[in-house]
Amino acid sequence: MMAKKTARRRPAPVVTQRRGPSLALIIGAVVVLLFAGIVAFGIYRTQQQNQALNAPPAGVIADGLVVGQPQASTTIDVYLDFQCPACRNFEKNAGPTIDELVAKGTARVIYHPVAYLDDMSGGTRYSSRASAASGCAAKDNVFPQFAKLLYDNQPSEGGKGLPDQQLLAYGQQAGASPAFAECVNTKVYERWTRKVTEEASKKGFNSTPTVLVNGKKITNTDSALRQAVGIQ
Repeated sequence: MMAKKTARRRPAPVVTQRRGPSLALIIGAVVVLLFAGIVAFGIYRTQQQNQALNAPPAGVIADGLVVGQPQASTTIDVYLDFQCPACRNFEKNAGPTIDELVAKGTARVIYHPVAYLDDMSGGTRYSSRASAASGCAAKDNVFPQFAKLLYDNQPSEGGKGLPDQQLLAYGQQAGASPAFAECVNTKVYERWTRKVTEEASKKGFNSTPTVLVNGKKITNTDSALRQAVGIQ
């Protein structure tokens, strides 16, 4: 008799279950992505803030605040410190002449508000604060009015200077918008003030006021200014 053949059964295939990433890995990846996004946003914000801090206010060329028509035939540069008594005297004597020239369109004035007298304000850095505030005033198109108020109420050398609250009040009195207060409080033009001061020093203008007419230095008197611009 022939032996019966026994059928061999093939072993069942081993099914390997593919497992996705664990919950911990997913959470970790999400955290990494969020952190990278936060870092990138922080870098972007810092760059934007630095650009804002370094940007000059409206009405500015190079290192000064411009008042008057760009096409004016005469350019007057005035390097000043808002705590400087001699600067105040120059403004009182020659200010009306400058205003007349600007109004007629015959001269543009570039004011360079330096901060040489910070050490003369009892540690309050008044010269720097006043200069930066003048940048905010220029941005709001009220620099001439603001500057006159600062000179009219100039603090004595060696004192503490005007507090920021007073600067804000004079800005409002000069006709500035509410944005002026934010500009001053956030010190938007603090770095700009340092730039103006450094540039003036590099040019050798280390005393205030220093006045130039079409690039030529003159004495700090109204008569010298009128003679330089050709008016009686």
